[in-house]
Amino acid sequence: MSPEKVLIAGAWRTANAAGTFQAENPATCEPLPPVFPVSTWADCDAALAAAASAAVVLRDTPPERLGDFLDDYARRIEARAEELVETAHAETALPKTPRLANVELPRTTNQLRQAASAAREGSWRLATIDAKANIRSCYAALGPVCVFGPNNFPFAFNSISGGDFAAAIAAGNPVVAKANTSHPATTRLFAEEAQNAAEATGLPPGTVQLLYRLRHDDGERLVADPRVGATAYTGSRAAGLALKAAADRAGKPIYLELSSINPVVVLPGALEERAEKIAEEFSGSCLMGTGQFCTNPGLVLLVAGPPTEAFIGDLAKRFAAAPVGTLLSSGVAGSLQENVAALREAGAQLVVGGSSGGGRGHSFANTLLRVSGRQFLQQPEALQTEAFGNTSLLVVAADAAELESVLERLEGNLTGCIYSHTAGNDDELYARLAPRLRARVGRLLNDKMPTGVAVSPAMNHGGPYPATGHPGFTAVGIPAALRRFAALVCFDNVRPARLPEALKDKNPNGKTWRLIDGAWTQGDVMAK
Repeated sequence: MSPEKVLIAGAWRTANAAGTFQAENPATCEPLPPVFPVSTWADCDAALAAAASAAVVLRDTPPERLGDFLDDYARRIEARAEELVETAHAETALPKTPRLANVELPRTTNQLRQAASAAREGSWRLATIDAKANIRSCYAALGPVCVFGPNNFPFAFNSISGGDFAAAIAAGNPVVAKANTSHPATTRLFAEEAQNAAEATGLPPGTVQLLYRLRHDDGERLVADPRVGATAYTGSRAAGLALKAAADRAGKPIYLELSSINPVVVLPGALEERAEKIAEEFSGSCLMGTGQFCTNPGLVLLVAGPPTEAFIGDLAKRFAAAPVGTLLSSGVAGSLQENVAALREAGAQLVVGGSSGGGRGHSFANTLLRVSGRQFLQQPEALQTEAFGNTSLLVVAADAAELESVLERLEGNLTGCIYSHTAGNDDELYARLAPRLRARVGRLLNDKMPTGVAVSPAMNHGGPYPATGHPGFTAVGIPAALRRFAALVCFDNVRPARLPEALKDKNPNGKTWRLIDGAWTQGDVMAK
C-alpha cells in the first residue's frame, strides 16, 4: 500500500519518508487502512521554502481576499461534512452525533467565518497614529506559522482547519500544518479543501501545506528555523517543552497549550444548598467525552465535614453507574493508567474505578481519587499530575485556612471555578479565595463547570504556565487570537503612499477602529 502524499507548494507529492505509520480505530483497537509517511527534513525544508515565498505575496494580499478564502473554505467543509464526520469517527471513536456533526463541525466553520470577518474589518491590527509626530504603528503578518494540532478535537483544533489555523491565515500568514497522528485521514480531507479554496481565491502556492508526522529532532529543527514566524502547539507537556526549548534558543515565538487540571472549588454553603445538583453537573462535565477535554475538571477542592462526605459518596455512585467511554488512543489509555498510578503513589486514595477496561476498545474505568489538604501540601507537584481522561482528584481541606494554602500551591490552569451559596452565605470566604484562584487561571467561572469554551471575542482560552507557554494570549477568541501571529511594526515619518492601508490618513474601509491622537475612531486622520 503506497503512503498518502504530502501537500507542499500547492501540490500533492510523494514524501521524502523516513518510515510510515497508520492510525487506529480506538473502539476496535485495529489499524485503519491508509498508510501515512513520516517526513524527513527534506520535506520540512521544501515546505518552509514554499511558505517563505508565499509569505512575501501574502503581505500585500488584500484582507478581503483572506476573508474570501476562509469563507470559501468553510463552505467546502460543510459540503464534505458527512465524509469528514465518518472519517473522524473512525479515527477517534468520538460520537458522530451530536459531538462531531452537530457541535464540533459547526464550531469549526463558525470560527473560520469569524476569522474572515476579523481579517476584513481590520481592527485586530490596533492601528495607532500620532499625527503630529507622524509616527504610526500596527500589527502585521509575522511570517510562516507552524501548527501542531491535538488529538482530542479533530475538527475545531485541527492543524489545518482549527482556531490556530484560522487566526494565522486571517493575520496574513501561510501555515505549515503538522497533522496529529491520531487522525491523519481527517486532516488530509481538510487539507484537500483548504488547497482547493486557496486556488479558487487566488492565494499563492504554499499558503496551506500539510506534513503528517516528523521525527522529534526534525520537529525541533522546524520550529527553530529562521524562516518560521511562529509556532502553535497543543499537546503533551513533555513534547511541547522540547519544542519550546528549541524555539526559545532560536528566539522564535511559540504558543503552547500543555496541561491543565482546572480546579473546581465547592464552598460549604453551596454544598449545603444544592449538593445533588453540583454532583450532577460535575459528573457530567468530568465524564463528557471520556474526560478528554483540555478544560476537564480534574481537581475538586472541598472543606471537610459531613456534607462533603455525603457529596463524595454521591459522586462515587454516579461514576460507578455511568458508562465507560472509549479513549482516543492506546497512548492516551496508557498515559491515563500511568498517571493514576502516579497520583496513588503520591498518596491519593482510590474512591472508585482505578483500573483499565470497562468500555469499548481503549478504555479506563471512571475514576475518583481523594487526598487531604495536608497531604496535598506535602506533595503539591506530584498531586497535580494531569490524568487526562475520565478521572478527577478530590482534595478535602481541614478548614478554610488550609483551603487557602492549597490554592496558593496550584500551578497555572486554563480555568478555575468557585461554587458558592446563591444567597451570599459564602461571600466572605469567596472574597478570600477568589483572588488566589484568579491569579492561577486564565478564565474564572462562578457556579458553572469549565468544559465549554465559547468562540466569543471575550473568551480567554489561555492561562499561566503550564496551562500555556505565555499568560498574555488566547487560542480561542477572535480577534485577540490573531495577534499571536503578528509583529508590531512602526513607521516613523514614512511617506503617505508607502504606508500600509491601515495606517494611511483615510480609513481603509470605514469600519476599522484606529487610535488616532489618543482617541479610538473609525474616521480618517484629520488635517492639522
